[in-house]
Amino acid sequence: MKPNDLKLSDPDTVSDELLPEYRFDYSKARPNRFARPEAAPNTIKLDADVAAVFTTEEAVNNILRALIQAMPQSTRRETA
Repeated sequence: MKPNDLKLSDPDTVSDELLPEYRFDYSKARPNRFARPEAAPNTIKLDADVAAVFTTEEAVNNILRALIQAMPQSTRRETA
């Protein structure tokens, strides 16, 4: 095959639609039986009374940062 034999498609005529053989029927999909059933790695579940006070992740992060600043240096854990 020569380089001149390759023709690039005109961007105006190319469709973004998938061909029928590439369509996936999600109604037949099943959960991955090999995936771990646990939550995402950095997910922490709050008790209901705590979640009622801190309704956003930003609020939780702000109060935890304030608590870290108030902690004595000797009790802080080194981050990797």
